[in-house]
Amino acid sequence: MESVTKDSFDTEVLQSQAVVVADFWAPWCVPCKMMEPVLEKIAENHGEKIRIVKINVDEEPELAARYNIVSIPSLLVFNGGDHVDMQVGAVPEAVLEKFLEKHL
Repeated sequence: MESVTKDSFDTEVLQSQAVVVADFWAPWCVPCKMMEPVLEKIAENHGEKIRIVKINVDEEPELAARYNIVSIPSLLVFNGGDHVDMQVGAVPEAVLEKFLEKHL
């Protein structure tokens, strides 16, 4: 999982051919840390179909504001450059798989 900044966001997320899950997080956020192994497993399971990127809200407040992020972790799903869905809060792997299923 790579980190994305406001400078690389358009290229890495909006212009990606894969479904992109943007993980809005912060290092001090315990639920965000709980989601990290879940997201790593999702990335492993789906290979090229889903790309997961991380956006630190403390370092990228403009991106957080652009997508109205008020709670973290927030997972935004982008498909073809369009923001198509959102999951807020830490969830188990099975719940996240079911949530993402409709975007594959």
